[in-house]
Amino acid sequence: MQSVYNIYRQSFLDYIVFEKRYSGNTAIAYKEDLDQFFGYLENVYGLLQLTDILPIYIRSWLADMMKNGFSARTVNRKISTLKAFFKFQIRAGNLKATPMTTIISPRISKRLPVFVEQKDTDTLLSEIDFGNDFEGKTHRLIIELLYTTGIRRDELINIKESGIDSSGQMLKVLGKGNKERLIPLSNYMIGRIKDYILSKGEVENADSTFLLVSAKGKKLYPKYVYLIVKRYLSLVTTLEKKSPHILRHTFATHLTNKGADINAVKELLGHASLAATQVYTHNTIERLKEVHKKSHPKA
Repeated sequence: MQSVYNIYRQSFLDYIVFEKRYSGNTAIAYKEDLDQFFGYLENVYGLLQLTDILPIYIRSWLADMMKNGFSARTVNRKISTLKAFFKFQIRAGNLKATPMTTIISPRISKRLPVFVEQKDTDTLLSEIDFGNDFEGKTHRLIIELLYTTGIRRDELINIKESGIDSSGQMLKVLGKGNKERLIPLSNYMIGRIKDYILSKGEVENADSTFLLVSAKGKKLYPKYVYLIVKRYLSLVTTLEKKSPHILRHTFATHLTNKGADINAVKELLGHASLAATQVYTHNTIERLKEVHKKSHPKA
């Protein structure tokens, strides 16, 4: 990508990281979207000035992505990146108007979150043998924390020992946008965590800052957590997806199925808006329809 775009891109990335305090992963995703967009413009239309970028060029890029199999959800995310980018350029005085005004996002068909049935999570936590060595305790705590708190994988990896409030039975996590939130912990989970920390004390040179570590005492990494979750979910469910995020969906769905207030679920998940949480109520509605169909004589 030519340097004419680099300056605009970098100033925008600095803004979202240092002022908006977006996560590193979000900044990387924005950078990749912008690199792809500017690369397309240069290949198809040549090197343009920022003020020369027209809505028709953007629509051409979007159409090219859809033609090449990009999902509507992915295209919409890239549209959001461009909207934020051009809005920033107006603020910085590099543009007078955004070319995004007439850009229409493709419609996304609603997909219900995939989750593990409660009977399967019960089987996982009561019948599956994780082993009683340190590695087994790590695996079990990974599964239990993801399922009982609904936290994201990155939030799990970055739990600090100092973030555990045993007396108040609370867990402090750092979520998206570096926003902290507190999540309740049961007596059972406090006991599990205390036992784990005691066991960790016997691991040579174990990291004492972060709660969860490998058998070698090192802080966990994303792929490690993914593989552990996939391994154990494979023992109890035939779901195609078996990622840590499925346990987050499971946490939220089980709560709403039991009648939890949707606003409380929103706060527990760390969602910025209620709209992101309301998708879990659709699972509840679908479950009610299923029960009605199976149980009512006139259904």
